[in-house]
Amino acid sequence: MKAFVVHHYGPDGLQPADVPTPAVGPRDVLVDIRAASINPLDKMVRNGEFKQLLKYKPPFVLGHDVAGVITEVGSQVREFKVGDEVYSRPRDLRIGTFAEAIAIDADDVALKPASLSFDEAGAVPLVALAAWQALVDVAAVKAGQKVLVHAGAGGLGSTVIQVAKHLGAHVATTASTKDVEKVRSLGADEIIDYTSQDFAELLSDYDVVLDSLGGVNLEKSLTVLKPGGLAISVVGPPDPTFAKQLGQPLLAPVMKVLSRKIRKQAKKLDVRYSFLFMKASGAQLKTLAALYDNGTLRPVLDRTFPFAQTVDAMAHVEQGKANGKIVVTR
Repeated sequence: MKAFVVHHYGPDGLQPADVPTPAVGPRDVLVDIRAASINPLDKMVRNGEFKQLLKYKPPFVLGHDVAGVITEVGSQVREFKVGDEVYSRPRDLRIGTFAEAIAIDADDVALKPASLSFDEAGAVPLVALAAWQALVDVAAVKAGQKVLVHAGAGGLGSTVIQVAKHLGAHVATTASTKDVEKVRSLGADEIIDYTSQDFAELLSDYDVVLDSLGGVNLEKSLTVLKPGGLAISVVGPPDPTFAKQLGQPLLAPVMKVLSRKIRKQAKKLDVRYSFLFMKASGAQLKTLAALYDNGTLRPVLDRTFPFAQTVDAMAHVEQGKANGKIVVTR
């Protein structure tokens, strides 16, 4: 089958190739891929930024989001059947959605939201899971709390805004001038135009900040939290808890060092810091599918590329041109 494979780590490492159709294990489903979206994580994995933690060995197929149709089920799979329309974010070390087909553990799969097209459904698994896990699992956001979402017009930010509003939070977000109305339509209560305003000067006493930019932006985010508030970053630095998630507790001291500066700053301000690396979950995707189908959540797409132009789609995202999710279609 045709796929886009990381032949070597680096910016030019993703190339088209012919690879064998994946074997289907007892708990797997084989999915004919109709759509897959591009995520910043794809660039990070392609460039080898996680190669000490996620030990992919080139050549491997890239891609973390998928929507498609099941064409084969493993001998132990009872919850899905051939012909089911599904969506998924396959678990780490079993990625590979930039291809014609992928074998996925059934536990990572859910029926596609009926109201979404394949293009729309392929855009949402990773960002929807990240938003849900950050706000529900990690932050336990309650109605009436204040949540700041950075880059609210992006693929992740636009989803976090919607999930936070669903949970009853007061939501502030940062966006460019051209995206103010867009993020307002998603439910943002307060909008900081980062081209002319500094969120750290305008916001205070927030319960949660979701950061997707890192660096100085993350450090400034700590200052808008109330005592005991929580800053969650999806770009790092990784903290010791991440080592446990990976099942590599021996790496905890390394991650403690990597996150020492930001954790020290958080402690000084009497706030908390957490790194989020989302986990695959078919059960949570089932919950999220219901929210898409009842209109609580909606996907935010920028544009689609044909499968043959997957490398161009990656470049479009890396150049900062995307205003929403970029989807590759077959």
